[in-house]
Amino acid sequence: MSGIAVTTPSLRVMQAITTGEGDGAEVRRLFPIRAGRMNFDPFVLWDNFLLEPGTGFPTHPHRGFEAITYLFGGAMQHKDNLGNESTVLPGGAQRFTAGSGIRHSEMPTSEGATTGIQLWINLPKRLKQVEPAYQQVNANDIPELMRGKARLRVIVGEGSPLQLLTPVHYLDIQLPGGEHFDEDIHAGFRGLIFVVSGQVQCDEQILNSGDAMLVEGLERLAFYALHDSRVMWCMGMPHGEPISQYGPYVD
Repeated sequence: MSGIAVTTPSLRVMQAITTGEGDGAEVRRLFPIRAGRMNFDPFVLWDNFLLEPGTGFPTHPHRGFEAITYLFGGAMQHKDNLGNESTVLPGGAQRFTAGSGIRHSEMPTSEGATTGIQLWINLPKRLKQVEPAYQQVNANDIPELMRGKARLRVIVGEGSPLQLLTPVHYLDIQLPGGEHFDEDIHAGFRGLIFVVSGQVQCDEQILNSGDAMLVEGLERLAFYALHDSRVMWCMGMPHGEPISQYGPYVD
């Protein structure tokens, strides 16, 4: 299914499902889930991954979208058929634009667990055949600021060097227990908040680790941390086009 931005406010809770992926990797997946939601335009995959040594994502193909891998802990080595080879460390991110087609691998290089979020963002039809590309952004290049007692890291947005072909606002928020956070939602954007750890209350609903709130038609969103919490904020402009996705391809 795909979605078109609407003006009627909507807030829906969704739980991630733990599943296997790649070569022995474990992910908490919001979508695509064939028995439930396949996507939330413009977002077509959301995985909170856990990679133990010896697991990972060996070489495989992609096309038709962009992806961001953001690390909480460990280390991830990327190699692709464009000749790029790099290692992402905690707090860093990498973006690849699959476009007309790319082959890559992502393998942990840490002695301990490697954890983070992988997000896929659909490309509009007019950009499906764009040349593939890769970008690495180190942790010290991602803007970090305090808003009250909330610590924000701007993965995509004002001040961040990470570039996408779809307008997106993507934050990593660490919020102490007992504190509120609120943020404007850009006009026309829809998306989600995802609780990595802790527990928050949003719109009178309790979200635990692995829960998400899908958001559309709102101008502002607020939530309250019941315990020390880490929350991902991910909003973007929908393309409003049919989405055809299967395995590593989004056409």
